[in-house]
Amino acid sequence: MKLTFLGTGAGVPSATRNVASTALDLMAENGSIWLFDAGEGTQHQCMKASLRIRRVNRIFITHLHGDHVFGLPGFLSSRSFQAETSPVYVYGPPGLTELIDTTLRLTQSHLTYPLVTHEVEDGETLFHEDHFSVSVRGLDHVVPCFGYRIEEDPRPGALQVDRLRQMGLGPGPWYGELKAGKTVTFPDGRTVDGREFLGPPIPGRVLAICGDTRPAQATVDLADNADVLVHESTYDHTQADLGSKYGHSTCDQVAQIARRAGVRTLLLTHVSARHSLTDLHAMAHRARRIHPDTRVMDDLAEVEVPCPPL
Repeated sequence: MKLTFLGTGAGVPSATRNVASTALDLMAENGSIWLFDAGEGTQHQCMKASLRIRRVNRIFITHLHGDHVFGLPGFLSSRSFQAETSPVYVYGPPGLTELIDTTLRLTQSHLTYPLVTHEVEDGETLFHEDHFSVSVRGLDHVVPCFGYRIEEDPRPGALQVDRLRQMGLGPGPWYGELKAGKTVTFPDGRTVDGREFLGPPIPGRVLAICGDTRPAQATVDLADNADVLVHESTYDHTQADLGSKYGHSTCDQVAQIARRAGVRTLLLTHVSARHSLTDLHAMAHRARRIHPDTRVMDDLAEVEVPCPPL
C-alpha cells in the first residue's frame, strides 16, 4: 500500500511541481492502482513514476477545479489506446458525469472499456470490496469538495503455533488452512477449528486524502486515528486570511487538525508556487512543532502506508 505523489502544486504547474494528483498503489493487495484527482499532465507523471495506466481502475475526484480534473479526459483516453477492456469507476462531486460525457463527446473519444461514474454525497460509503472500504466527507472549499477515507479490513491474527505443537500437531500444509480460519480433520481423526487458534485480528491501515479545504471539523472526522492523512497546505502561517478567502489551509492549521484527529503521519501537498524551497522547509518545521511526523511532499515522492501499531 504505497502512495505516489504525481502532482503536489496548487493552481498551475511549475518547473518543479505538477498540479494535483496522487496514486495509491494496491498492486500487492488486490492488483489495482487508485488515482486521487487528475490535474493536467497526470498521465505523463504516471509514466515518470512507472505506474501502469491500465492498472488504474478507480479514480476519485475531490472537486471540479481545473488543477484537479483537466488531466482526466486525456488519462481516460490514453488507457483506451492501450486497448484495455476492464472497467474504470470514477467518483466525484455533482457535475462530474456531465464533465466527462461532454468532453468525450465533443472530442469524439471512444473508450474500449466500460466507464462508470458516481456523483458522491457527504457521509456516503462508496463500496466495501477487495478488502477495502471507501467513505466520503464534504469539506469546506469555495465549490463542492470532498475527502476520501480508505479503510483496510482487519487481517487474521497470527496462528498460535505453540498451542498446536503442544497438541502434537506439528507443521504441515494444514497450518495454512488453519491460518485461513478453516476446520481441518487430521489423520488421527481429530478436528480442529482454525478460528480457535488465531490471535487477535491485526488492524487494517487507514488513509485519509483530502481535497482543497479550509480547516473543518469534517476533516478531523474523516482522518480520525488515520495512519496517514494527505492534506493540502497551500499557504504558510502568515497567509491565513488568504486561506479563509479562497478556501484553503495553512501548514499550522493542518498540523492542528492532524493532532486533533490522532493521525500518525501527516503528508502536506498542494503547495503554492509562491513558496521557495526555504519557505517550504520553514513550513514543515512549523508544522512539526504541532504534529511531529509531518512532511511536505515533492512530485514523484513515494510513501509506504504503515501498518498501525498492535
